[in-house]
Amino acid sequence: MDCGLCEMIQCLAALAVVVLILVVLIAHFSASGMVDLRRHEKEKYFLTKDGEKEAFPSLQDPHSRELSVVVPSYNEELRLPVMMEETMEYLEKRQKQQSSFTYEVIVVDDGSKDKTTEVALNYTKKYGADKVRVLTLVVNRGKGGAVRMGTLSSRGKLILMADADGATKFADIEKVEAGLRNISPMLENMAIACGSRAHLEKDSVAQRSVFRTFLMYGFHFLVWFFCVKGIGDTQCGFKLFTREAALKTFSSLHVERWAFDVELLYIAQCFKIPIAEVAVNWTEIEGSKLVPFWSWLQMGRDLVFIRLRYITGAWKLESPRKAD
Repeated sequence: MDCGLCEMIQCLAALAVVVLILVVLIAHFSASGMVDLRRHEKEKYFLTKDGEKEAFPSLQDPHSRELSVVVPSYNEELRLPVMMEETMEYLEKRQKQQSSFTYEVIVVDDGSKDKTTEVALNYTKKYGADKVRVLTLVVNRGKGGAVRMGTLSSRGKLILMADADGATKFADIEKVEAGLRNISPMLENMAIACGSRAHLEKDSVAQRSVFRTFLMYGFHFLVWFFCVKGIGDTQCGFKLFTREAALKTFSSLHVERWAFDVELLYIAQCFKIPIAEVAVNWTEIEGSKLVPFWSWLQMGRDLVFIRLRYITGAWKLESPRKAD
């Protein structure tokens, strides 16, 4: 009996080793190189209030605004106006109170099939292209790809990633700004402040099914085990970067869909860029693009692959590259 049990344990151990080797090989050889940052001709320009085309600047240029807000948007014609009204009201009020405060909002239409671009351009017409610019991607890249392309086109000293659903109260930017200022010391002026919903987790668990709660905790464990230490909520779509930190991290980003936040923070920790986590007000908004089971499964796979691909050298941390 004991011999049979020992043989079974040995077989299971051998099987586990074989599976691990297969996963490592699949992760390594299925990895693509750096994401192609070349733009379609239409993606190089934004429209002015009068419908004239002007070229987007580069993240590698010196900043000329205090704040850039990058809003990734996919089929958001219904939810975007609510978010934009709140955002523009706050930014306009702040500019009146602080004459030195300058800003821009870049709405990135990630290949939408609805009227997201038309809705966003209404704000260009209302406020002018110096304050609201629309970047329409010809092909859907995924949320991470949309954020990256918008960030690479920004002019801000600080760059805020903010979801189009408006789930986070926009005025909470003051909280993440304070979190950024409190980071000391900064390495080459690089720092990131992440909005966090971790403080709301206890209440959200009470409202979720057992299965969704299991998926959530499983995802948190994979994030901690494979990629990012010390951050309770990596997925909140409200993150503030110094311009230098954005250039350093987005230049090495490979993942362009749901798990891009995790790779972004993993890259930041590899470069020893300090990260602050700041509690923000957050409300769940109907219309999420996440498909509960399959999106979590895809993210779990990506988390494992992110770490393995860096360990095996399939992916490397890159120097800043300029988009074409």
